[in-house]
Amino acid sequence: MPNPQVTGGGRRQTELTRARILEAARQQLGRAPESSLGDIAEAAGVVRRTVYDHFAGRSALVEGLVTDAAEALRRALTGAPDPGPEAIDAMAGFVLALWPVGDRYRTLLRLAPQDLGEERVNEILGPARDTARAIITRGQQQGVFHTSVPPEPLSRALERLILALLECVNAGTWSDDGSGSATAVLIALGVDGDLAAARVRGLDRPELVCAR
Repeated sequence: MPNPQVTGGGRRQTELTRARILEAARQQLGRAPESSLGDIAEAAGVVRRTVYDHFAGRSALVEGLVTDAAEALRRALTGAPDPGPEAIDAMAGFVLALWPVGDRYRTLLRLAPQDLGEERVNEILGPARDTARAIITRGQQQGVFHTSVPPEPLSRALERLILALLECVNAGTWSDDGSGSATAVLIALGVDGDLAAARVRGLDRPELVCAR
């Protein structure tokens, strides 16, 4: 009969190794979407055989990343404080809520096309995109966001802006805890810079439950 302590310890070690591989894959694929399993194994500090022990292949590894990212995004959206009905506060709160999981969001969009089809991306990012579009629509109706661009293309443009800002943080060319990005998004939507900064400062920050 196996020793429960040994069994439990082995299971814990297996979970830690799997998590380390996923984290290494997230970082490696975020930098270089075409990275091989060998590249990911090296980044994780394990041999390629160990990666195969946990994931049947690249597609299984990518699906692990997708599952992780989808759960992190879901928790970010559902765990954010309610900013109230005003679109300026709602958009600022939305960006602040997503910022802790920005790397996961970024990795999903940078994966090679053969790894993750557009339909799967839309399935995962759909709720976040729907939220952004709804806030933009509300802001345009309230007269606080410019109306020269419709909500759908404007939300996609802002998505790319956030991703570009994340890239700058990861490259070490800018430092931000999400406040600067939330302010930048509001300014891009037509909000006065001083007002945007003040509204971001006045918001409750979401707990970083999704940062891991």
